[in-house]
Amino acid sequence: MADHGYNSGRLNLPFVGIATFSKKDYLADWDALDADVAIIGAPYDFGAQFRAGARFGPRAVREASTLFAFGHAGAYDHEDDVTYLGPDVHIVDMGDADIIHTDTIQSHENIEYAVRKALVANALPVTIGGDHSINIPCINAFDGEEDIHILQIDAHLDFVDERHGVRFGHGNPMRRAAEKPYVSGLSQFGIRNVSSTAKEGYDAARGMGADILSVRQIRKMGVEAAAQRIPAGARVYVTIDIDGFDPSIAPGTGTPSHGGFLYYEVLELLQIVAQNHEIAGIDLVEVAPDYDHTGGTAILAAQILLNFLGFIFHARKSFDAG
Repeated sequence: MADHGYNSGRLNLPFVGIATFSKKDYLADWDALDADVAIIGAPYDFGAQFRAGARFGPRAVREASTLFAFGHAGAYDHEDDVTYLGPDVHIVDMGDADIIHTDTIQSHENIEYAVRKALVANALPVTIGGDHSINIPCINAFDGEEDIHILQIDAHLDFVDERHGVRFGHGNPMRRAAEKPYVSGLSQFGIRNVSSTAKEGYDAARGMGADILSVRQIRKMGVEAAAQRIPAGARVYVTIDIDGFDPSIAPGTGTPSHGGFLYYEVLELLQIVAQNHEIAGIDLVEVAPDYDHTGGTAILAAQILLNFLGFIFHARKSFDAG
């Protein structure tokens, strides 16, 4: 019988040990990075306009991810008849970028530095926030890379240019991204209800190449049709704001918005995108665990990230084999 780690060594249950992401190895020396995936914590929430607490998101998501780290050889999905994230996919946890309290610019620069380290090492950067402003340094780090298209899953457009001098808060990241010459366009999915972005922001977004769809619009056309709207051949950077999900399943966030996605809608969208596009990077933001004492929001975040990584590397393997 194959030994999957249950019959030798430590059992290593989820509540035992150090809570790195999915119990993967912690790498303190970023110059020694040699992995397929690099997990980066960005515990910054000074860009939030309402409820704080997303600074504790990386810690909560890492702890939740231990639920899916039983030490066996990958995760078998009986619906797909595929074992995802087997031993051939090497994931490391780089720990957190250093956050300087009250200093947005330096904190963002430290996040950007971590993402650059991952990119130089040809590892897929997966950054866990933090509020959505941490997407700004993540995208800054791609200035020497091939062009990227951004898929945003979010309740809010985040396309404010400047408000009372604020240009780098959690209402600004998609505007800052659209300004980059290497960002070829944006697919902004899940946007709904009353938004923090005014009408002129929506007009500007569409004028700068954004495709904006609400949850209801996507449900009407179907997830596959929505995914097909992402330009063929585009390298895609995916930014997931946890408030893109409905607060019935993701209450632990600073700006919840009812009418959001349910789990399988996003899962199926990400699976199609992973099959059809090269994924250049990922961030997941706005998990604020203190607003969800069940821990369900962090578990949702960890589950989405691990499933998405499984889809990405299964697609890469299928492409290489083909």
